Amino acid sequence: MLEGAKLIGAGAATIALAGAAVGIGNVFSSLINSVARNPSLAKQLFGYAILGFALTEAIALFALMMAFLILFVF
Repeated sequence: MLEGAKLIGAGAATIALAGAAVGIGNVFSSLINSVARNPSLAKQLFGYAILGFALTEAIALFALMMAFLILFVF
């Protein structure tokens, strides 16, 4: 019973990975849209996009860490 609950909890925790994937897609689609509107700011916008990517990926890593904690620690 407990093992099944752990697996369900870990599966629910990995749903956040799909949200992070959508977030990363949003970051880079916004970058492409912004560069198409104003190509002279491409270098500055790329820096902002990398920052957004890193923050979004950090959320995904936290979700993955929670899933592993549920599976292997508790």
